[in-house]
Amino acid sequence: MSETMSISVSDNAARRIAAILKAEPGKTALRVSVEGGGCSGFSYKYDLVDAQADDDIVIEKNGARVLIDTVSLPYMDGSEIDFIDDLMGQSFQIRNPHAVASCGCGTSFSI
Repeated sequence: MSETMSISVSDNAARRIAAILKAEPGKTALRVSVEGGGCSGFSYKYDLVDAQADDDIVIEKNGARVLIDTVSLPYMDGSEIDFIDDLMGQSFQIRNPHAVASCGCGTSFSI
């Protein structure tokens, strides 16, 4: 990973990702990507995958494996991937220091 690009995975997210991967035979990682669209301009997409691309950034923590493509990386620099389990429900959330606005569901943002 580039010295200027850093993305972290919280302990809660790592535990949840590891549990999901264990329950999904053949899947080896959670891919997190940024796509155009969503109510705030960009949105996060989560996919379980069985292979990584040559240019993927790989983050491994406590049995969890996260892949991020190089196109999404600049939009996520400095972010933390977290997993929230509260009265409102369970979800992955990305705390992105570059997002100036986000939607109520937390999956869409603008820079």
